[in-house]
Amino acid sequence: MHDSHDAGAPVVEPRPAPAGIAAPAGGELSGSTVAWFDPIFGIAGDMALGALLDAGADLGYVTEQLQTLGLDGWQLGSERVTRNELAATRAIVDAPEGHHHRRWRDIRSLLEAAPLVDRVRGRALAVFEALAVAEGQVHGVPADEVHFHEVGALDAIVDIVGVCAALESLSVDAVCCGPVAVGRGTINAAHGVLPNPPPAVVNLLADRPIVGVDVDRELTTPTGAAIVAALAGHFGAAPTMTIASSGFGAGTRELPGRPNVTGVLIGTVAGTEQATSLTAALAAVQGAGSTTDLVELATNLDDVSGEVLGHAIDALLGAGALDAWAVPIVMKKGRPAYTLTALCEPADVTRLADLAAQLTGTLGLRARTVVRTALERHTSTVDVGGHTIRVKHGPHRSKPEWDDVVAAAESLNRPPTDIARAASSADRRSPEAGDP
Repeated sequence: MHDSHDAGAPVVEPRPAPAGIAAPAGGELSGSTVAWFDPIFGIAGDMALGALLDAGADLGYVTEQLQTLGLDGWQLGSERVTRNELAATRAIVDAPEGHHHRRWRDIRSLLEAAPLVDRVRGRALAVFEALAVAEGQVHGVPADEVHFHEVGALDAIVDIVGVCAALESLSVDAVCCGPVAVGRGTINAAHGVLPNPPPAVVNLLADRPIVGVDVDRELTTPTGAAIVAALAGHFGAAPTMTIASSGFGAGTRELPGRPNVTGVLIGTVAGTEQATSLTAALAAVQGAGSTTDLVELATNLDDVSGEVLGHAIDALLGAGALDAWAVPIVMKKGRPAYTLTALCEPADVTRLADLAAQLTGTLGLRARTVVRTALERHTSTVDVGGHTIRVKHGPHRSKPEWDDVVAAAESLNRPPTDIARAASSADRRSPEAGDP
């Protein structure tokens, strides 16, 4: 059974999800060649391969890598087609009909013995292992003993290894992926009638963003799900990159009203030279301390109250955000709104994005890497009317801690501005005032 499907889904902005198995994410993409798959209409093995061929992968190179497997009875070709008037490339695998019930351990031995390029072999092994684990969970058997049916057939092996070879042909260092579309209803499989999406797909896409579509079709197949689950180091919006090429891979059928395609963008993320020069410039700021890469999470909100927005800011700060704020904006149709932004460590992105989504009900967030230089600072204390006031010192300014000022002012029944002035004056007289 060839791994293809029939339908699609509308675009939505996903929440960030945990990283996948084999590719770097976030700041680690710097200087990388990246493939960002766009499965807004679903994804299948042949469609992912077609998309990469459409984006410029060398069919001859892909064929040569496949020939190292030593399998007979297959041919790989491609053709230009249209799907709902959208030009795309269809990968054509000509292989014997019928199901080959290969175990995962048999396929692993095949891949390990073949003289494949190392990165092609490693990626193919990762995809099949992800499939084996997912299928083992479905059937309650160890991964090594899983009998692949559709995905053990020759054409599916060609799809998976072909995708990995096509990535190598394009010199792709890292794979990313948008939200994955899934349909509804039931599908017919080797095991009989299964729910849609099938259990293996559900297992593979756990903790990854999906888009549910009210279409009674198998939008994402196990092979397509395994490719992105195993290889994508980031799920969400496309990374900031310079696009070098793009492509669409066509499914077998053309469906009215929707292009039956999987998209891919191939591009490069800004190299380390640019990031290094920016970091060096910030580090040269007078009084600069540490310079680090952080992440800004942002979402536009036009349907939340001030109370909800304020609580979200406080909750994000309490949950570990380094800073959080809201800026008024005007959205489409003249709607007043706010952009809620949180600054955080890369390791906290998923947790804080989930929290922001829960607190605001947003349907999507954006993330971008920023460089922060923290200037040198220290804290001293002074006494005002028997109350300890902390004073923060930077390279260009000193300032009393306002919470301490207010507490002292309320206790002494004096205006906070008087306490602040007294604290500043006492600090200037203190021998510690100029000490770092």
